[in-house]
Amino acid sequence: MHIEPGVVDGAKMAFAYATAAGAAGYTAKLALSDLAKSNIGSFAARTAMATIGTFIFFEVLPHFPVGVSEVHFILGTTLFLLMGAAPAALGLALGLLIQGTFFAPSDMPMFFVNVTTLLVPLFAMHAVASRFVPEDKAYVDLAYSDVLKLSGLYQGGVVAWVAFWAFYGQGIGAETFQSVLTFGLAYMLVVLIEPIADLAVLAGAKTLRSKSISGLFTQRLYTAA
Repeated sequence: MHIEPGVVDGAKMAFAYATAAGAAGYTAKLALSDLAKSNIGSFAARTAMATIGTFIFFEVLPHFPVGVSEVHFILGTTLFLLMGAAPAALGLALGLLIQGTFFAPSDMPMFFVNVTTLLVPLFAMHAVASRFVPEDKAYVDLAYSDVLKLSGLYQGGVVAWVAFWAFYGQGIGAETFQSVLTFGLAYMLVVLIEPIADLAVLAGAKTLRSKSISGLFTQRLYTAA
């Protein structure tokens, strides 16, 4: 999902600054809502774990350039289900920042572009989950079909934003279209694999339901809304 430097540049970067600022504001809103139901220690722990997870997903797990961008196993749905929307959003942004600052400084000019690509689909997934996941169902009890919907929405949002940035920055042409299509097709592998990873993680969390670790995860993981 990394947009390479030069794909969006000059005056067009103003839109990336605006979308990233909007994402930051909405993250703050989600954080306040989360803190109203939990405490600062739990929130900080979940954010730290989401940040570490994001860094591992980006830097350690296999990733490869395809078409207009790179294919990563972001596992954004996993972070959302375990940590909650706000810690997941902060973790994705901080993990991306750490990776760019210390391991891939060439990515930093596109930081605001890539943050938007990661966070806006997360917010969409959060909004949809609050509507279609029954209030009496904890996340650990979700079925494969439920997780597939969430993962498909998130990954589809990532692909859509990558396509937008490519066409926005480079114009609509045959070469750009081919690169976007190639990237989108490659990302279907992520859409197939991530729900399996999500279910495996949820199954592991379910075995720990009786342990005194609830503060390390979002309340919605084990309890109904």
